[in-house]
Amino acid sequence: MFTLISLTLAVADTKEDKKVLTVGMELAYPPFEMSDKDGVPQGVSVDFAKALGEYLGREVVIENTAWSGLIPSLKTGRIDLIISSMTITKERQRSINFSIPYAQSSLAILANKNSGVSSIDDLDKKGKKVAVKKGSTGHVYVSKNFKNADILVFDKENACVLEVVQGKVDGFLYDQLTIYKNYVQHKDTTVALLKSFQKDFEYWGVALNKKDVELKEKVDEFIKKAKADGTFAKFAKKHLSEAKATFDELNIPFFF
Repeated sequence: MFTLISLTLAVADTKEDKKVLTVGMELAYPPFEMSDKDGVPQGVSVDFAKALGEYLGREVVIENTAWSGLIPSLKTGRIDLIISSMTITKERQRSINFSIPYAQSSLAILANKNSGVSSIDDLDKKGKKVAVKKGSTGHVYVSKNFKNADILVFDKENACVLEVVQGKVDGFLYDQLTIYKNYVQHKDTTVALLKSFQKDFEYWGVALNKKDVELKEKVDEFIKKAKADGTFAKFAKKHLSEAKATFDELNIPFFF
């Protein structure tokens, strides 16, 4: 009798778990992934996750996870998917799947005001120091393309920014919006070089386990719908209006 009840409860719990969509993201990347003073998740990606959950008819639970732990958590089933401003790369696609792109980006440079850096070529010179976040596309870019500058690798974006602000490094490579955001906060000590120096855009996608083919199809459907009905435009207006105005002024293609 006890065994039967336990089995029944286990089945019920499994069915209940399937209603929950566990979304992994690192809440350390405003305005996309962040939390308020009470620890409540906020930002573009949080709104995106909630809208996706509503479309799928599933309750959304945000699992705050360090960047280095996101893909391992996805592969082991701890989370159902990742919405964390993650760039679609061939290397990542070897072990996980991605949705169709929902945003486009490009690398930019946050330079110290006294560094004399006005282009990517100025940064890759002997005697120059460059900060990158470990595992980011900026890290990948300098590993492949820089031959002369000293590369300093940090675990956190904030540490990279602080190095630039304090003049300990000449520049920090990261995506355009993050560079713009940090420039706004440190106008006295930094310069934002926002125009792309890459040949192609980087594209962000929702990351999924390779076995979740049906979920990927539904996520792709939602992204197409959200682009067509103005959902992503609403996210941009709510969280990114000032940045979008700057990008438009500089004639730089925007994320959405």
